[in-house]
Amino acid sequence: MHDVMSICCYCGCGCGLYLKVDDGCVVGSSASKNHPVAKNNLCVKGWHVHEFIHHPDRLTQPLIRKNGQLLPCSWDEALAATAQALMRIKAEQGSDQLGVLASAKCSNEENYLLQKFTRAVLGTNNIDHCARL
Repeated sequence: MHDVMSICCYCGCGCGLYLKVDDGCVVGSSASKNHPVAKNNLCVKGWHVHEFIHHPDRLTQPLIRKNGQLLPCSWDEALAATAQALMRIKAEQGSDQLGVLASAKCSNEENYLLQKFTRAVLGTNNIDHCARL
């Protein structure tokens, strides 16, 4: 088993942690003693950050609904279908019919870009964040 330095993905704090890797699988996590944010501490989410990585219910590829069924597709196809659907709703019903939920698993910078996209491209202020720390 060996440790791989990483950053916790559960909020924007950026706590440093070590992922415990055994035979190619992430099996645990521990706090970084020297990291300026974590300082040898992790919240309960940080201690369990590894649990979703290899979970059997985790989506590992994009899916698109065709004839009522979710089927695997390419990233290009998924992004194109999403863009078309968003632009169709915007054109037919107006921007305020759209809303976006940002993610605690994104960095602050990624969430900033998401709100810029929501406001500048989609034309709505309907954006919220899923984390309530």
